[in-house]
Amino acid sequence: MFAKVNGLGLFGLNAFGVTVEAEISKGLPMFDIVGLGDTAIKESRERVKAAFRSCGAEFPKGHLVVNLAPADTKKSGSMHDLPIFAAIMKALGYIEDDLEKTAFIGELALDGSVRPVNGVLPMVLKALEIGFDTVFVPEENAFEASVVEGIAVYGVENVSQVLAHFDRREILLPQPKYVQAKREHFEGLDFADVKGQQMAKKALEYAAAGGHNILMIGPPGSGKSMLAKRLPTIMPEMSFKESIETTRVHSVCGLVTKENPLVTWRPFRSPHHTISPAGLSGGGSVPKPGEISLAHNGVLFLDELPEFTRQSLEILRQPLEDKQVTISRASGTVTYPCSFMLVGAMNPCPCGYRGHPTRKCICPAKTAHSYISRISGPLLDRFDIHVEVAPVEYEHLASGEKSESSAAIRKRIEAVREIQARRFAGTDITCNAMITADILHKVCPVTDEASKTLKGVFERMGLSARAYERIIKVARTAADMDGEEVIGKKHISRAVQYRSLDKKYWTEED
Repeated sequence: MFAKVNGLGLFGLNAFGVTVEAEISKGLPMFDIVGLGDTAIKESRERVKAAFRSCGAEFPKGHLVVNLAPADTKKSGSMHDLPIFAAIMKALGYIEDDLEKTAFIGELALDGSVRPVNGVLPMVLKALEIGFDTVFVPEENAFEASVVEGIAVYGVENVSQVLAHFDRREILLPQPKYVQAKREHFEGLDFADVKGQQMAKKALEYAAAGGHNILMIGPPGSGKSMLAKRLPTIMPEMSFKESIETTRVHSVCGLVTKENPLVTWRPFRSPHHTISPAGLSGGGSVPKPGEISLAHNGVLFLDELPEFTRQSLEILRQPLEDKQVTISRASGTVTYPCSFMLVGAMNPCPCGYRGHPTRKCICPAKTAHSYISRISGPLLDRFDIHVEVAPVEYEHLASGEKSESSAAIRKRIEAVREIQARRFAGTDITCNAMITADILHKVCPVTDEASKTLKGVFERMGLSARAYERIIKVARTAADMDGEEVIGKKHISRAVQYRSLDKKYWTEED
């Protein structure tokens, strides 16, 4: 007796089709699983046997061989339990339906229940790409899978339901398609609660409008973390495409909930400074996404930036340029997307009061310079905007007046992003920060006066080619915010204003 059904495998974000073949022949009772499966797949033999007992079916007494094809591709995880069970049932005649365009995903428990697995969204997307029209998934994953249009999703709680469905004793109904619910935007966080800090708030508005990386420097208690946490509240709403891209990454890590199967708010990831390089970039024997990938299409906030290890910080350099990170392990190589806004916050010295208007810094000059030099020049160059966050004055703290709300700021930013969307229509570029070198001068025309100003700044400050490009991009955003197509002198001046702190702090002079 022979039968085959369709399953799906996952390595990183790369889902692939798996054909589960089951053959039952005469011989001594044996149950072998072949096809380069890991330990979890080898152990599925006992889970499948227990599932048979739970639904009252008799396990075949002959020689049973299950092959997971293609046999030369490594497979891992417990999501193959349900397709193995279905293949054996079909070989025994319990399932007579044509399953050529049907796929199964799920882990089995010893009582026959079907447990949820990670990575259902990328696997169902792959099932649709292959040409399947039906997929059976764990009931807890069904809402997540229903995000995919064009494929019928059936959520099952146990194997008895699967058999009853194909026996026509109890037909399952497809999971209703996901409909995004309206939710309040970031309850509890609003720029209206920020006292003072007009310059810092304007810098964050520029950063959100153009997708620019930003570094905030200031003494303890000046509000750097509070400002950073409110940045997602002024960023434009995620498109459906961005939501799918981000949810795929979160699904692999098991961060998607049954109630909220689609990531609709821009992620805000804020890892502690003790995080390892692998935790930041991703890793493991089977590489999992790190914090930079979990922040895809959102914000990665690194508080107390100099406290991160040098190795962790330097890992960021290439992903910031390439918008993806590639992890190689013995089990294979996987690439994760990581297009995010990097927001850094730091004190100017170990005590935090270097340059403070009223409190004296107690750090020796050498110590202060050593501290701030933990941020290398190449990494500093990748911050488009540098802003100093000054101590909040008493008058602002004591005032009961509310500042401008996040909703009002976000409205302006969305208008600027709409300008950029029209400018970059038909390309993969979504914001000014992503402008590539080949079209930089085409989309960033400057007046003669602005060009002359930029030349003077370039020569006087000794800027790198990367710094030059980033000043142009920030100036492009400044012009967009003014509704002007050509970059003028005032826009260059604003952009340069946000690139001067390295000259103030990253020197040996105190």
